[in-house]
Amino acid sequence: MHPFLFCHFVNKFHKILINHSMGWLLLFFYLFFFHFPSFSSSFSFLCHRDESSALLQFKSSFLISSYCDESLMKTATWKNGSDCCSWHGVTCDTISGHVIGLNLGDDCLTGGILHPNNTLFHLSHLQTLDLSGNDFSHFHFHSMFASLTSLTHLDLSASSFEGDVPPQISHLSKLTSLRLSYNRELIWKESTLKRLVQNATNLKELFLADTNMSSIRLNSFDLLFNHSSSLVTLDLTSTGLRGSFKQSILCLPGIQELYMSSNDFRSQLPELSCSNFLRILDFSFNGFQGPIPPSFSNSSILTSLDFYANSLNGSIPSSLLILPRLTSLILPHNDLSGQIPNVFHQSNTFQELDLSYNKIGGELPISLSNLHHLTRLSLSSNSFNGQIPDAFGGMAKLQELYLYSNNFEGQLPSSLFTLNQLVTLDSSDNKLVGPLINKISGFQKLTYLILDNNLLNGTIPSSLLSLPCLKRLSLRNNRFTGHISAISSYSLKELDLCYNKLQGSIPKSIFNLSNLTTLCLASNNLSGVVDFQHFFKLQNLTYLSLSYNSQLSLDIETNDVDYNFSQLQKLELSSLNLNQLPKFIGKLPYLYSLDMSNNRFTGRVPNWLLEKMNDQGYLNLSQNMFTSIDQISTTSYQLSSLDLSFNLLQGELSASICNMSSLKFLNLAHNKLTGNTFSGPLPKAYVERFESMKVNEDGSLSYIKSSVFDGYVSFTFATELDVYKSYYDSMTVTLKGIDIPMVKIPTIFVIIDLSRNMFEGEISNVIGELHGLVGLNLSHNRLIGHIPQSMGNLTNLEWLDLSSNMLIGNMGLCGFPLSKKCGPEQLSPPSSNNSESEEKFGFGWKPVAIGYGCGFVFGIGLGYFMFLFGKPRWLVIIFGGQPKRRVRRTAGVRRTNGSTMNQMIQMS
Repeated sequence: MHPFLFCHFVNKFHKILINHSMGWLLLFFYLFFFHFPSFSSSFSFLCHRDESSALLQFKSSFLISSYCDESLMKTATWKNGSDCCSWHGVTCDTISGHVIGLNLGDDCLTGGILHPNNTLFHLSHLQTLDLSGNDFSHFHFHSMFASLTSLTHLDLSASSFEGDVPPQISHLSKLTSLRLSYNRELIWKESTLKRLVQNATNLKELFLADTNMSSIRLNSFDLLFNHSSSLVTLDLTSTGLRGSFKQSILCLPGIQELYMSSNDFRSQLPELSCSNFLRILDFSFNGFQGPIPPSFSNSSILTSLDFYANSLNGSIPSSLLILPRLTSLILPHNDLSGQIPNVFHQSNTFQELDLSYNKIGGELPISLSNLHHLTRLSLSSNSFNGQIPDAFGGMAKLQELYLYSNNFEGQLPSSLFTLNQLVTLDSSDNKLVGPLINKISGFQKLTYLILDNNLLNGTIPSSLLSLPCLKRLSLRNNRFTGHISAISSYSLKELDLCYNKLQGSIPKSIFNLSNLTTLCLASNNLSGVVDFQHFFKLQNLTYLSLSYNSQLSLDIETNDVDYNFSQLQKLELSSLNLNQLPKFIGKLPYLYSLDMSNNRFTGRVPNWLLEKMNDQGYLNLSQNMFTSIDQISTTSYQLSSLDLSFNLLQGELSASICNMSSLKFLNLAHNKLTGNTFSGPLPKAYVERFESMKVNEDGSLSYIKSSVFDGYVSFTFATELDVYKSYYDSMTVTLKGIDIPMVKIPTIFVIIDLSRNMFEGEISNVIGELHGLVGLNLSHNRLIGHIPQSMGNLTNLEWLDLSSNMLIGNMGLCGFPLSKKCGPEQLSPPSSNNSESEEKFGFGWKPVAIGYGCGFVFGIGLGYFMFLFGKPRWLVIIFGGQPKRRVRRTAGVRRTNGSTMNQMIQMS
């Protein structure tokens, strides 16, 4: 305290002693020391000594997370000898001096011992306690928390508590807010929750998301919450509730916000006919079925309705779209159909409207122009058609617009290009035509522009390439022509102009875009000579594709150079008439995908290139003139896909192939390989090394991650811009004698193609160990003998080509289209001679029916494996071969080992 002020109060005190009685003196001390603690703090602490000691002991019982800066933590101010009421995170009562509030949320506490004797529980006057966002792993939420009976606010969310919630929690009868969310191992019993709700009669906020309530019966919720007249906000997201949903929770008298996402109700949506105060309702990811009940249109104060990822069907009630206070309507990933009612009035309050991933069709209603407050509109992945209406002029606040994967036609409306708040525009995968507007007056905040897979033409406007905030520009697979203008959008990170008809040289301004991570200019008509060293200026590049520009010439320094890409992971330089492999490739530390196909490389495939590829790498060197493969020096390497087809490889297959333990795709077709490679020890070595083509003990494929698609959850955290890509890049596969280029191949596409070589000998039984195989092509070789019985173990096989060899017919073959059915009675030998014959030659193959004669069989389920030009349109059936051969198809589905396989058989 300032000396002047201190002296002033001393003088006052002296006068009181002289002129007033002792009662007035005591009153002065009370007012001075308790109502003006800041003045008295210079010579007295407000904090009680025992509580200060308890706090310091509590602090010492914990460790500090290694990733935290201790000096920035709240507890860094907790020093012995100082007033605890001045410590960060501590609140004291200004009259009594007791600690009434403790806020250590997200303070990096870990490894503490929250045993019943912890001094935290000595702070009996605590009214608010926040320990959220710390790490109390392996500690139970024990009953001593219930000793803090003065608590009104308790927040222990996201702190890794576990075990049963103690029934003593019901002793906290003064609670108005309880937050225990995101403690996944915290278990609720029905009786505990019931007692809490009954005793905490002032409870307004109850947040229990991501705790375990799986033992609680839904039909008991009437009894659990029938006394909760004070409850305003209830969050039961992802609590394991299941069964037929009851509307009782919707009828809580004071409920305003109800979050029940990510449970398993799988029932009809309940009626909403008894709540007068409900404003926010989240029923996403719940499995609700049937139509949206009309009663939802009766809630005049409803502001937010979220039915994301259910199984709702029928049409959208028009009355739902005219609710006076509705600002957010979230309905994606359902089965809604019909059209959008043309009912939006000018007084609507919509800010977010998401109808994506449904079956809604027809043309967009013109009344969309009345959505003046809209900030986000998503209509993607539906069946809308016709032109996009010119209805965006009044949407001055619009920030995100998603129209992709529909059947929109015509030109983009000019009003779109005037929106100054727009951040994201995605109209990809439609049938949009015409040129883009030449002068863009808006788009000053546009960050993401995705117009892939349309029929847009004309030149790319120079004003588009100078937008100040643009980070991603993707115009892939359109019909744009002309030169690429100078680019001054220096914020660009992704520039994809592949699969167009662009002409001229690559503008030098591209090399000034230092933030670029993706640059795709492949499959255009670009020309001129480019010094490849200019690309080294783009040090943030992770993906570079210049393939299929036949008139483009790259001046690549083949000797060692100082330049390098420090981040490059994927490089595509196919069909550029290159004749020497660039040495800089050997210096790329993160390279996993390299396509150098259809060039003029000769000689040996160098070992430094094979050893270079990182884990799960993809290497395409097809359609060159390589004659052999160098031996590699390492014992194993991690190539996932190797394509050396259409080369001049000669002699026996290199032993280096045996080191490919992660190989999933191998294509050596159309070479001149020889040798007795299908008998003797060599094939066994292959099989033993091809671990990624085998199956784990649990039956799963070793290369498939369990998180590829996890039901609805895979969509939970995905943004509209995220497109799930789990594909190899491009490769050529020979199917029934036809060489088919595949632009995108899923990672589950595990095949071996050794067709059109000079392999000889018998097919070894060890081929049956590659259980992960989806496709196997050994056609057009010199193989002899019988089809090995072990092939019956290839339960994932969907196509097999053994044609044009010298194989002997197998009497044990069975299954459609053969007249002989598969089954124990059919396979029983009629005689001892037949028994010996079938023991040697036969096998009953249920998952894939195999032909006889020349051994040619073509069973295919390839429809879901192929993308045309990078577009998600499936090539369902591929046929070819001799013109007069008859193809027989079946729509039947056969199950083997729990898997389903569509089959189609060709006999020859």
